[in-house]
Amino acid sequence: MKSKNKLLTIMLIILVSITLVGVVALLIVMQLNKTDESDEPTIDEIIESSVDIPEITTNLASNKFIRISLKVQADSKKAAEELTKRDFQVNNIVITELSELTPEELEGKEGKAMFESALKTKIGELMDSGEIQQVYITSYIIQ
Repeated sequence: MKSKNKLLTIMLIILVSITLVGVVALLIVMQLNKTDESDEPTIDEIIESSVDIPEITTNLASNKFIRISLKVQADSKKAAEELTKRDFQVNNIVITELSELTPEELEGKEGKAMFESALKTKIGELMDSGEIQQVYITSYIIQ
């Protein structure tokens, strides 16, 4: 009789331990999912931390020219304010980068993504506070 009670006690301890581990694992997974969702900025936060780069017309590496407008998204409102103050430097970077490219290098998704990535890196090097999250092409014509 004692061995049955002992066996029942051990089984009960194991069952409670497994249940406890399951509950802890569930809470950890729920907490991780909760923080992932809150990290994404809302569209209002994106707009607040973004700066429009007005239309720029410049020559490409070939005989053609480009007319382009951009929106640069920073990681905070303070960084966006700094970016606004540095507008002349940003324009210089855009013109310099475009002067090295041909229309063929800007064709398609890959060409535009490469250009946006290059701008993100170069503009990011200027920033004292904050960082550049994304560069968007909002208008684009090659003639």
